[in-house]
Amino acid sequence: MDISSLCMLGGTGFVGRAIADQATARGIRVRVLTRRVARARPLTVLPTIEVMEGDPADEKTLERAFDGMDAAVNLVGVLHPSRRQSFADVHAELPRRAARACRAAGVQHFVHVSALGAAQDAPSEYLRSKAAGEAAVREASVPWTILRPSVIFGEGDRFLNLFASLAAVFPVIPLAGAGARFQPVWVEDVARCCMAALGEPRAFGATYDLCGPRAYTLAELVELVAATIGKRRRVVALPGPLARMQAFVLEHLPGRLMTRDNLRSMSVDNVCTGRAPAICAFEPSPVEAVIPQYLGPAASEARYARYRAER
Repeated sequence: MDISSLCMLGGTGFVGRAIADQATARGIRVRVLTRRVARARPLTVLPTIEVMEGDPADEKTLERAFDGMDAAVNLVGVLHPSRRQSFADVHAELPRRAARACRAAGVQHFVHVSALGAAQDAPSEYLRSKAAGEAAVREASVPWTILRPSVIFGEGDRFLNLFASLAAVFPVIPLAGAGARFQPVWVEDVARCCMAALGEPRAFGATYDLCGPRAYTLAELVELVAATIGKRRRVVALPGPLARMQAFVLEHLPGRLMTRDNLRSMSVDNVCTGRAPAICAFEPSPVEAVIPQYLGPAASEARYARYRAER
């Protein structure tokens, strides 16, 4: 199936920007629905981007956004709920409305990005709500594909960049969930798999787990990031009660670096059981090969050069 137009929900985020870049490079017309147009400003330099302002929670708005589109991708997600947005609202109800709107608008393929580890009996509300969203998509009367990435890394991520910020300042890093296992996947690889699935009949009704080539403990990732930025840091693994206390404190501080629900998510391994899906048709990139490009000394020098050029 030839896909020439695509609407993205959550397209102004970290993963959305990578997909938009790859889609426009193929000449695909991309419409990004966003509550605030200002968030989409970095995307407007792409040649085939159209930004539409509207509320993705409104089904009629979704139908208008999907009108005339061949495919739709849902990337909307939150790590922490708020009074305005619960996990259920964002991860379960929005995919349900989006799938219905796809059917009403005649969209030929709906790609929903969920999370590795989503399950009805998962230990965290985050993962259980992701499973509810997957169930809603599977009930949809529209061709669908579900992507379930492990933690996603890359320039602009909120994962490895956070550890780089901490390692730049603190010689000792007390860490809740230090033994939690992840298999991080590069954002560009997630975007490539999404593009490979779009319009592909083999992907209809399929769920794909997306991971990088290697699993790490959280402590190993922090140590790797510290070494990449040229720092030797000691990671102190916090035992259960102290880990829960740290999560409780961070949950109530501005920025909410971690919550108790995040910690519960980390009680199960976030790793894949097999190789990358055949539909992706490439080997995923290892963390060690990618992070020096945006965290290492050469990346810092490049940033300073850009700053000087812009003055």
